[in-house]
Amino acid sequence: MTDKNRNIRKVVVVGGGSAGWMTAASLANALKGGCEIVLVESEDIGVVGVGEATIPPIKIFNHTLGIDEAEFIAATQGSFKLGIEFAGWGDKDHRYFHPFGDFGANFDAVQLYHYWLKARTEGDMIPLEEYSMAWVAAKTGKFAKPTQDRRMVQSTFDYAYHFDAILYGHFLRRYSEARGVKRIEGKVTNTQLRADDGFIESIRLESGETVRGDLFIDCTGFRGLLIEGALKTGYEDWSKWLPCDRAVAIPSESSADFTPYTRSTALEAGWQWRIPLQHRTGNGYVYCSEHISDDEAAAKLLAGLDGKALADPRPLSFTTGRRKKFWHKNCVAIGLAAGFMEPLESTSLHLVQTGITRLLALFPTRDFDPFAEEEYNRITTGEYERTRDFLILHYHATKRQDTTLWRYCTEMEIPESLSYKMEHFRRAGRIVAYDMELFKNPSWLAVYIGQFIMPARYDPIADMRGVDGTRMLAGLRRVMVEAASGMSSHSDFVKSYCPAAAQ
Repeated sequence: MTDKNRNIRKVVVVGGGSAGWMTAASLANALKGGCEIVLVESEDIGVVGVGEATIPPIKIFNHTLGIDEAEFIAATQGSFKLGIEFAGWGDKDHRYFHPFGDFGANFDAVQLYHYWLKARTEGDMIPLEEYSMAWVAAKTGKFAKPTQDRRMVQSTFDYAYHFDAILYGHFLRRYSEARGVKRIEGKVTNTQLRADDGFIESIRLESGETVRGDLFIDCTGFRGLLIEGALKTGYEDWSKWLPCDRAVAIPSESSADFTPYTRSTALEAGWQWRIPLQHRTGNGYVYCSEHISDDEAAAKLLAGLDGKALADPRPLSFTTGRRKKFWHKNCVAIGLAAGFMEPLESTSLHLVQTGITRLLALFPTRDFDPFAEEEYNRITTGEYERTRDFLILHYHATKRQDTTLWRYCTEMEIPESLSYKMEHFRRAGRIVAYDMELFKNPSWLAVYIGQFIMPARYDPIADMRGVDGTRMLAGLRRVMVEAASGMSSHSDFVKSYCPAAAQ
C-alpha cells in the first residue's frame, strides 16, 4: 500500500529556458500543488534559444496545459508549419518536402504510395509530394487548420509551429509562477551529494544560498551540471554518424516569403535553416568544423540571408549524442542536458516533451524505485536511437559527391538498425518500424523518396485488386488543388487569428 509520507515533497528544476519552464509548467499542472516546485536559473547564463521550429505533438503539450493556441502564438510571435522543405539534400539542385500528415487519402487496402510506384512504371512521373495536402497548400503559401471529418481530404494533414523559443520560455514562466512555482535567481557553484548513497542532497548558489530537494531535474543544457558534473553518468558520442558539431545563428528582417514551413538547405559543410516568425526570420548554419572555419560559416550564412541581419552571428558548439543514463539516482536530465540531436527535424522541444511525459508516468516517491529509473532509461534510449537513425538517413542517403563532408556521409558505416530499414524499403517498398519511433511511416517515406531511395518493386497485391490507381490518383490531386485554393494565405490567417503585438 502507498505510504503518503514517502511522497516527493520538493522538486528542484535547475536551469530555465524552454526545457526548464516546460518542465516546471507540466509539473505544476499535473501535481496541483501537491509538492513544492522550485526553479533555479541565472540571468547571467544565456539560454540556447534557437529551438524555434517544432513538430505536431507540441499541440498536445500545450493543450494538456490548457493553453489557448491563439494567445500562445501571439505571445511568442509565432507562425504555422506544415512541414520542412529540403533543398540540396538528395542532390545539389534537387528539393523535396517532408509534410506533416499522410500522403493523400488511402482509397484501397494497399497503401497509396504503392499505386504511385506502380504509376511510375507506366511513365507517370508526378512527384509523390503532390499527393500531400500539406505540400499542396504550403507551396502556394496557404494555410488552414485540418478538419476532423475523415471523409475530407482536408483531414489528411497536420501542423506545428514556428515561435521565438525565448518568448516561449517567458510565456511558460508566467504560466508556472501563476500556479505556485517559485523561481530563484542564482548561479549554481556546487552540488552536495549524500554520503551514504550518492544522491543529490542540495545545490549551493553563488550567493551562498543552499537549495535542498527530493527530486532534481537537470535542465542546465549542454553542461549537464547535475547529471554529468555531479553524478558522472557518461556520454555516448554519435558524431561519427552526425558529424556537424557547430552552428551559427542570426535573426534577420522578415521577407515577403512568409512560408508556412521550415526550409533546410544543404550547403558545402552542413545545412542552413530558415524559420519565418511574425517579427523576424530565424536563420542558422549547422556545420562540421572539420570542413569549414567558424568565420567562413558565419560569412556564408550572412551572404545567404533574404533580409537584413538584426544581430551579430551567435556561435554554438555541440556534440551529438546522449547521456548513458537520463535518470540516475534522484536526478532526471531533460532537454540538452539529456543529449543533443541536431535541429534538422526540429526534435529538440519534442524530446523535452516526451521526457517530461515519461517522468510523470513513472513519477517516484522518495524511495526512488530503481525499476522506474530503469524503465525511463530504456524507453528514452530507444526514442533517442530511433530519432538518431532518422537524422542519419538524411546525411547518408544522398547522391552528392561535391564536397568532403558529403562524400564522407555517403561512405560512412551506418547503424545496423538503420541499414535494415533501408534495405527493406529498397527491396520492396516496405517501411519497417521499431518501438519508440518518433517519426511515423509517412515521414520515412518522404525522406526515402525525396533522397532517391526507390524500391525495386511495388506491392504485388496492387496488381490483384482491380483498382484503377491512375484514375484515383488523378482525382485525389484534383481534390487537393481545389481544397488548397479555398484556403487563405498563411499571412492572412495569422493576421486574423493570432496577430502579435507590435514590437
